[in-house]
Parts: sequence; C-alpha cells; structure tokens
Amino acid sequence: MRIALHPTAEVGTRTGLILLAERSLMALGLYGGVGGLGADRRTMRISALTGFDLFVTDDPDPAPLAAIAAEDGLSCVVAGSVPAAIAARFTTAGHTLLIGANLRGIATTLAAHEVARIEGPVQVSAAWTVPGKALRRGTGVGFPEPVGARWGRPVEGGTEVPVGGSWAGAAATISGRVGGEQTESLVGVADQRDHLAAIALAAGAIAVSRGGYPPGVHTPADNAEAYLTAALTAGLAVAAYTM
Repeated sequence: MRIALHPTAEVGTRTGLILLAERSLMALGLYGGVGGLGADRRTMRISALTGFDLFVTDDPDPAPLAAIAAEDGLSCVVAGSVPAAIAARFTTAGHTLLIGANLRGIATTLAAHEVARIEGPVQVSAAWTVPGKALRRGTGVGFPEPVGARWGRPVEGGTEVPVGGSWAGAAATISGRVGGEQTESLVGVADQRDHLAAIALAAGAIAVSRGGYPPGVHTPADNAEAYLTAALTAGLAVAAYTM
C-alpha cells in the first residue's frame, strides 16, 4: 500500500510511525504538516498525491484535505468528520471515506463487536474520554486502569468523559444472553492519549487498505471485525470483564 499522510500534531506523527511498522507499506508520503518520522527509506516528502492510494490526516478540520483527496482519486481516513457534500464525492467516485477514526470510533467498535455475540435483546453503551476537567457527577463509566471509574455526560452515540492529564480510554458495556445465560460485559482500553489516538487513526488506515470498507462513507463500527483486527495489529491492548 502507498499512503499519503498529513500529520498536524503528535497524533499524526505517531500514526506515521505505526504505519511504518506495516510490512505491506510500500511508501509513506508526507503531504505537508509536521515532521519527525525519521529516515525510513519508504518515507518521502510530497507536494502532490499522484501515485498514492490512501490519504490519512489527524487534522481536526479535515474537510479541505478530504476534498483534495476526493479530487485526486484517493480513499481517505480522518479522525474527525467531513461535510456531507464532500463525503458524497467519494461515493460517486467509487472510493472509501472512513470518518471518526478516533477514541469514539474505538468505543463504538468495541460495542458493535461484542453485540454480535449476544443472543436476543441487548443493552449496550459506549464511552470515551476527551481532554478536560473531570466531572464530579453525571453518568458513571468504568475504564481500565489507570483511567478507572469516571463521571461522564451523555452525547449522541454514547457518553463523553472529560479527563485531565495524559491518559485516555474507550469502553463499552454490553448486557444480554450468551449461551443461554444472562451476562454483562465490560470491554475497554486505556493508554497515553496521543498513542491511543494514533492507534485509532492508523487502524482505520490499515483496515481501509486491506479492503475492510467498500466504496462509500463509513465509520469504524461499520466493520468492527476489520477495524479491531487492524487496531490489535497496531498495538491496541483490550481488557475485558464479564459478570
């Protein structure tokens, strides 16, 4: 695979380092942004996307870059979101756009993966951390240590949990019947924030490059198996507890 990367911060740089560990990576083109990826022979500075298959960025506002990728005929993976008008260009052109390859993406994918094991009715909730001052009340959420138990606030699609410092996490709680018995499972991850965010973005790139998402617009949970397999390859460590 030949990937063009636009790294804007530490997350983007770490994403590049994770991708360089992929044996199938033939070239990593650095399209603007920050540096810091060393002297790997597959890494090069580029000013155009010609000859690359996939474009990846950690830019918090990826719309302009996604538009360039769509115009140049590349599939694209972003940590944020892209306006519908730009996203539609990928579908029309027969390319893939994966949005939300971030901590929320990890949480919702963990939830989707576990739901597939449940028989009959299921209750599921997803939660992820965001930088911010810890709450003193709200919705209780459990993450693996060192993040641990926290208070969060409901948002669309799950629970957002402000956490100060350098740690971050993503988790899902699933209740239902497995093998005829009622169970409740907690699956989650916790790690240094930039590293975990880089795994989330790199996993999206790896999954798309392996054909895990067909042409069109997708989120990581649309193919939980492909995304989590890629995330585990990228170094994600998942903790699970079943009651």
